[in-house]
Amino acid sequence: MTPGPSPGVIAGLSTLDRFLPVWIGAAMAAGLLLGRLLPGLDGALEAVKIGEISLPIALGLLLMMYPVLAKVRYDRLGTVTGDRRLLLSSLVLNWVLGPALMFALAWALLPDLPEYRTGLIIVGLARCIAMVLIWNDLACGDREAAAVLVALNSVFQVIAFGALGWFYLELLPGWLGLAGSTLDVSAWDIAQYVLIFLGIPLAAGYASRKLGERTRGRDWYERRFLPKIGPIALYGLLFTIVILFALQGHTISERPWDVARIALPLLAYFALMWGGSFLAGRAIGLPYERTTTLAFTAAGNNFELAIAVAVGVFGVTSGQALAGVVGPLIEVPVLVALVYVSLWGRRLFSEELNRA
Repeated sequence: MTPGPSPGVIAGLSTLDRFLPVWIGAAMAAGLLLGRLLPGLDGALEAVKIGEISLPIALGLLLMMYPVLAKVRYDRLGTVTGDRRLLLSSLVLNWVLGPALMFALAWALLPDLPEYRTGLIIVGLARCIAMVLIWNDLACGDREAAAVLVALNSVFQVIAFGALGWFYLELLPGWLGLAGSTLDVSAWDIAQYVLIFLGIPLAAGYASRKLGERTRGRDWYERRFLPKIGPIALYGLLFTIVILFALQGHTISERPWDVARIALPLLAYFALMWGGSFLAGRAIGLPYERTTTLAFTAAGNNFELAIAVAVGVFGVTSGQALAGVVGPLIEVPVLVALVYVSLWGRRLFSEELNRA
């Protein structure tokens, strides 16, 4: 029997990647300290906006996503679009099971807190199109598959977000005899977030690969250019985490019990969605790379959209907005941990290949 490859995979990561939990913990602590030591910082950061989009957070996300999308081999996307098992599984997990699971957990664990419950349901409706690319890359997932699934989520987000909001916040609670709320958000508002957080880095990544390969060749592009820009993704991630925690440091320290109540259904959600999707991918015969991509794209959420919608509809000081903000604060450390779980789980696929 051959030993699982995950220890070698982890050992092969760069120092920056290997100690990512340490850097993320330090970024969280730095953000909290900045938020507490500089009382006016959160107000200054909040003021730097276009509409409801925080420019510092947008900058961090764009820096984070560009290197990952520059790594994608766009000439291989056809092999992904032809994989019906992957595409259908992703659609069902993201747009049927994910929102339904968050709805059930929010009502089961927050029956007495309607604002937080509504905020979590909004988080469940906002499927991931950004940070998931980082987790997928760290877990050695299929970059081309991630690009296709993120694009698919983007299209469905524009089409389905408003309708699902009406279903889960008004119609379904009414059928079940529960208290409901309304969500007034236009498809154009959602499309703007998709264009900014996915469209810009996707266009930049595609242009980089096409121009680099045309002028210097694929070997130079992948051996020389990509290693130089690769660390920018993690710097962007750490910058984004510092900004998020600086913006909400006072809230976290002043309302720790509320944060803990919101965190509980989120922890259950991430564990169930990721674990169920990983097992589903293996059960339908997907290789490790596409299984881990399926799991991370199903478990992640588009917190930028969730926060913007909650703030725009219910107000910046609302419980719905707080629930949206707590989402990434829980998601980041949990999905970092799941990167290592995924690398460890890679041995399951190797053992199956050895038996075959």
